[in-house]
Amino acid sequence: MTIAVTGASGQLGTLVTQQLVTLTDPSNVVLVSRSPEKLSGFAGTDARRGDFSDPTSLADAFAGVDTLLLISTDDVDGRLEGHLAAIDAAVAAGVQRIVYTSVTRPEDANPAQVVPSHAATEKALRDSGVAWTLLRNNLYADMQRGTIDAAAATGQLVTNIGEGRTAYVTREDCAAVAAHVLVQDGHENQTYDVTGPEAVGADDLAALASKVSGSDVAVVQVDDAGLAQGLVEHAGLPAFVGELLASFGAATRGGFMGEVTTVVEDVTGQPATPFAQAVGLA
Repeated sequence: MTIAVTGASGQLGTLVTQQLVTLTDPSNVVLVSRSPEKLSGFAGTDARRGDFSDPTSLADAFAGVDTLLLISTDDVDGRLEGHLAAIDAAVAAGVQRIVYTSVTRPEDANPAQVVPSHAATEKALRDSGVAWTLLRNNLYADMQRGTIDAAAATGQLVTNIGEGRTAYVTREDCAAVAAHVLVQDGHENQTYDVTGPEAVGADDLAALASKVSGSDVAVVQVDDAGLAQGLVEHAGLPAFVGELLASFGAATRGGFMGEVTTVVEDVTGQPATPFAQAVGLA
């Protein structure tokens, strides 16, 4: 069975590939990237150029592939168009199953800005006529260390999540699930919510920040606009990134991110990484 990974030179793609070549012979693995020259570190794999904006490149990239991991892109404006192009090219190339990295609870009521493109991609997969597997990855735990350190430095955890909680999961655990799902049977037309082992709230983040600073850290709740503005003014983020992060906070506050599952252990045989360990504060 030939398995292809898109976005293979990215952070998640690299982690998936590291796992995948331990689970199957590297000769079975096709690595697809806009920059295939970055993939030379994986001996024995087949590195191919594939650009979602260039359908001809995708036809070549997916030729002879049985199972495809479609890693969602970070192109906010062109994400859906690129995903649909990749699905069409995969179907035309005869790919038998597409595994897709989606987002937690891509429902109309979920205010996270990424939801519409993920929901539309999921629908396209279901309508594609080929088998699919949806990996709805929760927010990455390892990305929260910056939030904790900033709170430790200022003595305030500024957030818009209210009493909401998030089942943060490590990128490594998401990669392990993806790699195992790619090589195992029985995952056709299944949806998996990939989470960490606990749901983390503002109080937990503040406690970890206090551990870093050695002083009390207060939780300061703000509205969505206030959080977005603060991220722009104090963290130097672009406005659209501030708004995106604020929308994830709103999703957390609304109860969309807090469900804990055992998918990581069920699929990989290894327990999900605890949050404190993931951020280096265990």
